[in-house]
Amino acid sequence: MTGRAPVAAATVGVVRAYGTGSSAVRALDGVTLWIPAGRFTAVMGPSGSGKSTLLHCLAGLDRPTSGQVVLGDTDLGTLTDAELTTVRRDRIGFVFQDGNLLPHLSAGENIDLAASLAGRRPDRVWRAELVDRLGIGNRLRHLPAELSGGQRQRVAVARALLGRPEIVVADEPTGSLDTASGGELLGLLRGCVDDYGQTVVMVTHDPRAASVSDQVLMLRDGVAAGRLTAPTPDRVLSAMGALTGAGDPAHPDAAHSDVTDTGPVLR
Repeated sequence: MTGRAPVAAATVGVVRAYGTGSSAVRALDGVTLWIPAGRFTAVMGPSGSGKSTLLHCLAGLDRPTSGQVVLGDTDLGTLTDAELTTVRRDRIGFVFQDGNLLPHLSAGENIDLAASLAGRRPDRVWRAELVDRLGIGNRLRHLPAELSGGQRQRVAVARALLGRPEIVVADEPTGSLDTASGGELLGLLRGCVDDYGQTVVMVTHDPRAASVSDQVLMLRDGVAAGRLTAPTPDRVLSAMGALTGAGDPAHPDAAHSDVTDTGPVLR
């Protein structure tokens, strides 16, 4: 591991198949990769490439058919369902496309939910810092239905960060937001990495969203298809065009992507 960033999570030969026999579909087909700690990794690929399945396996939301998923020094495959629930609650933060807030709880109660379920008191100083940073101090008593899409996602980010997790996973977090709100959310996720040393892994279909990351992992047909470092929207769009074999006419260089082979490690 010399010369590499510390590893937050890893997959080794992960296969996730759905169905049996001749009708089985491999959403992931032997994926091996490392997610570096304290960095922002985006995952992209054509529809059906396995990117959300990969994220769900990394986060312990889904168990692979075979292969190994490791969070820190914990092999998730060795855990019971109860132990895996504890890992998700205490060591992983989640930001989903629609916020995934409980509708009958206030914004503040949603932020505190994981701590409440664990019977712990939240770190009030850290909570206050998050609420202030995210600009939601005057919305904590409101129900999710009374919040805008951007405000719901800010609450989701606060909830994800409150327990100081080892990794934050975000599944299409800007998918239901307008351009301005989406840009604000991406700036907040970027700040999580730059200001707090957080590890963030985000699935997205948007080249502009991916360009906020440190690197982009490309998937195609359930296998790792390359990685892109120092991404920009145009470079990501070009890389996606190369993956699909149908470059964007507005970007004639799309067929000449500078995506590099992933190898086993995202450096």
